[in-house]
Amino acid sequence: MIALITGATAGIGRATAEAFARLNYDLILCGRRQERLDELRQQLGAVRVHTLNFDVRDRTAVETAISSLPEDWKAIDILVNNAGNAFGFSAIQDGDPADWDRMIDGNVQGVLYVSKAVMSGMVERGRGHIVNLSSIAGKQTYANGAVYCASKAAIEAISTGMRLDLTQHGIKVTNIAPGAVETEFSMVRFNGDAERAAKVYEGFTPLTAQDIADTIVYAITAPAHVTIADLTILASAQAAATTIVRK
Repeated sequence: MIALITGATAGIGRATAEAFARLNYDLILCGRRQERLDELRQQLGAVRVHTLNFDVRDRTAVETAISSLPEDWKAIDILVNNAGNAFGFSAIQDGDPADWDRMIDGNVQGVLYVSKAVMSGMVERGRGHIVNLSSIAGKQTYANGAVYCASKAAIEAISTGMRLDLTQHGIKVTNIAPGAVETEFSMVRFNGDAERAAKVYEGFTPLTAQDIADTIVYAITAPAHVTIADLTILASAQAAATTIVRK
């Protein structure tokens, strides 16, 4: 079984790589930071690992990297579209268009570029499983997050569209929408402001990257006749996107 994971160098992507290694899958780990990819490959040790260094926002780089895979790595069984980002937290009228570009390019176009490069092979082989990481933000828009929420709502729509188009080719599509997960997410969103990022998770126990990786494993190891189409995972203290019981 060959699995390709984008955004594999941290957070949910890294935890998913570790979970897949426990299943003895062959792993294609993708990310922008080659030193982290190399470190993760060393950590995983016993399983077969191939790394690809590219930014999902760069269509040419995506196509070049995936087409460069050796023949014995080309038959990708599982694609996990995990790479994404969130930049800024302000009312839309105060938003930075550069942040908007980074979110739309990474969260939407990046998923499309990587999927396009992988799907054709899955269609030819008549099998495959695509897992898209959406967010509770894709289901419930909140103040000061309009563009991020829009980018994740797009993934919700893309996942549904993929399922409609690809089921006939034996390809499963799973959309996973995590709630509050403590990863690098808030540090990136608040431009490295550690104090502000930490406050996001104060007063409750958030989800971990491992929780989401376990959910991905659950979806991809379901029986052949079962498709886990759409899963929303919240911390037990979280009732909605921005409704969290804090103590």
